[in-house]
Amino acid sequence: MRIAAMGAGGVGGYFGARLQQAGHDVSFFARGRHLEAIRDQGLIVESPHGNARLQVKVFEDPAKAAVVDVVLFAVKLWDTESAAAQLKPIIGPDTVVIPFQNGVESIERLRKVLPEPSVMGGSAYIATHIKSPGVIEHTGQMARIQFGPLMKAQRERAQAFLTVCRNAGIQAEIPDDIVKANWEKFVFLVGLSSATAVARAPIGVVRADPDLRWLFEQAMRETWSVGRKRGVALADNFVEERLRFADGLHADMRASLLHDLEAGGKLEAPWLCGAVARMAREAGIDAPVNRAVFAALKPFVNGSARKAS
Repeated sequence: MRIAAMGAGGVGGYFGARLQQAGHDVSFFARGRHLEAIRDQGLIVESPHGNARLQVKVFEDPAKAAVVDVVLFAVKLWDTESAAAQLKPIIGPDTVVIPFQNGVESIERLRKVLPEPSVMGGSAYIATHIKSPGVIEHTGQMARIQFGPLMKAQRERAQAFLTVCRNAGIQAEIPDDIVKANWEKFVFLVGLSSATAVARAPIGVVRADPDLRWLFEQAMRETWSVGRKRGVALADNFVEERLRFADGLHADMRASLLHDLEAGGKLEAPWLCGAVARMAREAGIDAPVNRAVFAALKPFVNGSARKAS
C-alpha cells in the first residue's frame, strides 16, 4: 500500500515507520532540522516495542511525492488547513486522509479543504515526541490507533487499511462510531494535557497528588458534559473508567502539550482546554476548570511566555 505521513513527528513518524518496516511504500513529510536529520541519518525510532533506524523517502513539499492510498494526517492543529492544502497533489479519487490529531474538530476542518469523500476519522493513543531532530521517542507500551468511515463508500478502504495495520503489528481497530471514539479520546486528553501542563509534571505525579488528580478529573468531567450536550453518546461512567485507565499508565507519560510547553514551542491549548471552554460557552454551560487552565496557558500559546510590556 502507498502511504504518506503528513507530519513525521511523534505520531506520523512512529506509525509510518512501523508500516515501512512491514514493507509498505511510505513517504514522510517534514521540515526544518527534523527534515535535514532524517535525510542525513534516517528516521530513528526509540520504543519499548523495538528500536529502528530506517532510510525513508522524506520531502518538504508533498507535491514531489506520488499519489497515495492513505494519508496519516498528524500535523499540529494550528497547521491543519495549510497542510491539507499542500496535500492536494497526492490525493487521488480513492485516497483516504485519516486525521490522527488532537481535538475533535479535524474532520470538519479538513472537509473545508479536501474532498469530503476522502476524509475519514481517526484517533491515536500513544505517548511519543521528537526527542531530537530525526529521532522519535515512544514512552510506555500504549501504541494504538482507531479509524473509521464517515460514509458507506469509505468502508472498504477502511477495512483494507485495517488489515495492513494489523499485519504490520499495529494495534488498530474500526469502532462502530468514529466520532464517538474521537470524543472518548478528547475527554481523556483534555484532562491529561491540562493536568500535566499546569503541574509541569508527568501523569505519575498528577495521579498521586489529590489536588492534581481532582483537576485531572474535573477537566474530563467538563469535557464529557460538553460532549453529551452536543449529542455524543458518552457512557455515564466514562470518566471513572478513564481514571482507572490512567492509574495503569507509565508514570513518566506526558501529554504532547507538556512537551511543547517545556520546549518553548507553540501550544495546541486553543483546541484542547480552550476548545472545551469555547464549546461550553456556546452550549450555555460552564467549564471553569478548562477555562482556568486555558487562561494559565495563554501567555505560552505562541511559544515562550510573552514579555510584559
